[in-house]
Amino acid sequence: YALIQKYDPDLIGLQEVLHHQLMDLLANLPAYTHIGVGRDDGKTNGEYSAILYKKDRFKAVNQNTFWLSETPEVPGSKSWDAAITRVASWGTFQDLQSRKEFLMINTHFDHIGKEARKHSAALLKQKANEIAKNSPLIITGDFNFTRKDPPYSTIMDPTGIKLTDSAPANSPGTACTFKVNSVPCTGIDYIFHSQSISSKDYQVIQDNDGKYYPSDHLPVMVTINI
Repeated sequence: YALIQKYDPDLIGLQEVLHHQLMDLLANLPAYTHIGVGRDDGKTNGEYSAILYKKDRFKAVNQNTFWLSETPEVPGSKSWDAAITRVASWGTFQDLQSRKEFLMINTHFDHIGKEARKHSAALLKQKANEIAKNSPLIITGDFNFTRKDPPYSTIMDPTGIKLTDSAPANSPGTACTFKVNSVPCTGIDYIFHSQSISSKDYQVIQDNDGKYYPSDHLPVMVTINI
């Protein structure tokens, strides 16, 4: 909680959060509420790719979840060579200050299946195009691929919807394990956005207690202007 309170983001994309952990976060962070469902049943079972948002700043106008599979509307479904059921949760939000609306999608790609990641990238872009229409778009997540891997090229392909990677060149890695300096950090966590949006102040938050990070992935934070 302290890390979230310190950096005070307006919106947060969470991965690997179980229902009781989500409830614990919300109980200790009263400024936020959430959208998203458990990936096992579309309700509360299994990990969420939830989005936390400040309830005095945003209103969720619409929300849903799709599964990264050949049957994206079927809760608990998985396809290709995926090891685990994976989801993308999305919300259309209205900024209560500016009255502008935007779409945010948060996801977590499979850690094993190379084909699954490639197909998931194509599905994510297809769905983003369908849902966003011409609205500003933000996509966050643990994608389990590097910038050299084929799914990254799929995400960045200008066909359909043109996305920007908010990270500058040579930005720090994000997947580091819990122990500080135990392995080289790999860049697999991203904040993408549509080209109608500008971003600045990108950072990979490296706060730790000298031995351990709060998570095995370092938070990525960016300021976005819609």
